[in-house]
Amino acid sequence: MTSTRRLIFLFISVLLYCMQVEATNTRLEEVFNWKELDFQFSNDEFRKSVIETEQFIPGNAIITGIEVYMDRLFISVPRIKMGVPSTLNYVSLKDVENGVSSPVLIPYPSLEDNLKDIQTSTPPLLVSVFRITADACSRLWAIDTGVKNIFTDSQQREIPPTIHVFDLKTDELLFSYSLKQKTDYVEEVSLFPNIIVDVTSGNCDDAFAYLPDVGAPAIVVYSLKSNETHRLTHNYFHFDPTAGDFYFLNKHYQWQDGLFGLALSPIDKDNYRTVYFHPLASTMEFTVSSRILQNNTISDKYLDSFRILGDRGSNSQSSVSVLDEETGIIFYTQVVKNAVICWNSYKGEEYSPNTIGMVADDPETMAFPNDIKIDKEGNIWVLTDKLPELIYSTPDLNVINMRIYRATVREAIKGTICD
Repeated sequence: MTSTRRLIFLFISVLLYCMQVEATNTRLEEVFNWKELDFQFSNDEFRKSVIETEQFIPGNAIITGIEVYMDRLFISVPRIKMGVPSTLNYVSLKDVENGVSSPVLIPYPSLEDNLKDIQTSTPPLLVSVFRITADACSRLWAIDTGVKNIFTDSQQREIPPTIHVFDLKTDELLFSYSLKQKTDYVEEVSLFPNIIVDVTSGNCDDAFAYLPDVGAPAIVVYSLKSNETHRLTHNYFHFDPTAGDFYFLNKHYQWQDGLFGLALSPIDKDNYRTVYFHPLASTMEFTVSSRILQNNTISDKYLDSFRILGDRGSNSQSSVSVLDEETGIIFYTQVVKNAVICWNSYKGEEYSPNTIGMVADDPETMAFPNDIKIDKEGNIWVLTDKLPELIYSTPDLNVINMRIYRATVREAIKGTICD
């Protein structure tokens, strides 16, 4: 390489670095942020007692999932470490109007349903919820991993992985369904961090829940009508060893997480949807018809129904994704790039870095985007949470560690290639 080429290469490298460092989030509005989480207790005396018994260890709780329904923002806080008093919670969106930026989390449906009885050692109804989703029938679906102290040496299963469904109009538990060992999940390997619900408001009794298993790559499909589950496997559910390197705050990790994110298209003329999916440790995107997933007698002849959509490009690993049915835009979290990106599924373009747009990126304020949802009003909601810090070290409680952003879908894609 000549000296001139070296100078040009150096200039371009510095320019790209500066662009990355100076990148800002201008489309998404920050509505909530927390240095550490606090929870609502009946009184100060009870709060002190749960701290003394280490059922609540301030600083050990982190948000990994969000969902919006009416005037409530639901928040899941899995028991990754000891000291999480409530795994399923909510805050009022009226707090935004009242200028409350770091609201106390309210246990849902109650603190008793979340807190273990230490006298009887009876597990609570809700052990460790990673993510949640509200369906078109005013129901909240939660996937409970059933494991506390996840990713630590003291990891312990208290209940099987369990689906819980609540009536959001009455806040009553409608039903729970526990997955079956061996046929649905593999003990000490399986982990279900996400739940996607396939249903229409016109047929609430015929709902399906899709549960990606990142540990033993597969998808578990639950049918509400039959109250049964079945498990599907495919090579496309596995992690890509060339995409297993993750970087966060100048630290390097290697993850082997399989199938993680799923997004659903509108219903087609055959009454099914296109399911877009990807492993976490991968930059590839794949598709399959929901007809295939819902078939509990699937055989090898259906393997060719799974399609490669394309590649997002280097360092584009994504946890979750969501599709806006009005615009056809799929939004993705970008956990290495600290960003949110988009792709327009309605344009008919190839899936590649050239057709993917940047919605927001910032190495500080967008650090580790980990969940993304679209509400009924057409707003996109994004959670960032610095998850690797909690897993591998101790978060700095003097700085903001969790943020929640909001924007209309139209505002989020304005000026991007997705518009």
